[in-house]
Amino acid sequence: MTETQPPANGRPLAERVATRLLYPTTRPREKSLRAAVSGRVILITGASHGIGKASARKLAASGAVVLLVARTVDDLETVAADIRAERGVAHAYPADLTDFDAVETLARNLLAEHGHIDVVINNAGKSIRRPIDQSYDRFHDFTRTMDINYLGPVRLLLSLLPHMRERKQGHIVNVSTWGLLMPPTPRWAAYGASKGAFDTWLRTVATEIAGDGVTTTSIYMPLVHTRMSAPTDFSNIPGLTVDEAADLICHAVTARPREIAPWWQAPVQAWTDLGRSQAARFMERAFRLGRL
Repeated sequence: MTETQPPANGRPLAERVATRLLYPTTRPREKSLRAAVSGRVILITGASHGIGKASARKLAASGAVVLLVARTVDDLETVAADIRAERGVAHAYPADLTDFDAVETLARNLLAEHGHIDVVINNAGKSIRRPIDQSYDRFHDFTRTMDINYLGPVRLLLSLLPHMRERKQGHIVNVSTWGLLMPPTPRWAAYGASKGAFDTWLRTVATEIAGDGVTTTSIYMPLVHTRMSAPTDFSNIPGLTVDEAADLICHAVTARPREIAPWWQAPVQAWTDLGRSQAARFMERAFRLGRL
């Protein structure tokens, strides 16, 4: 096989090597994963496709009771049926996270039916890449990303956190983005602001709930080739598969680290913090030259 020939998984060898070097993933041992999740009630938002779907299948296969949340009923039911066919336990809960009253009702129903939630995986999200000069008459780009990426999950957790804190146990996994560790990147204002808002909210809340046994993990996920990322041409950029991204989520649920990020995030953040003006000029120049 040459480097230009795609392997069975559809990725050329060069891309797989680059991905392994830039974004090494951690896959928990099956025994450890099963010990961590067997019999546990795990809520996954955005569970009908991509990372959420792959994570749900992996967690259910290790014995978790997975509660699947997404907007599309048929797709959600298909995921649940596939998990049940593999002898897993899955329950589908169609819901729109931008409907805040519906989110509060969803939380009440989940607690009434299952008694408690052990793990919440905040995976649902919306991505928009658009320059500001094409956004002057598109204020809805900012409200809809804020609703799904920030306010929706906040509304959900405000209803679930009291029960977690009362039980003195629980874990929240947030699928964030590595973009928050980089200098602000042109065209990503709506997406970056909404993801940054929830990231700050959760890390702040984490300082208040840790004493009650409720832990959090922020995954600064690199590029993952999914339906959400497809509208932007990332074909020449190394990225994870949904299965590799799901392995990171399984690691988060098993080991419960405070954060998961690419190995190079520390020096990049140090450069950004120490040379903010230089980093901004670099992004401005790259945008002018059409490289971003």
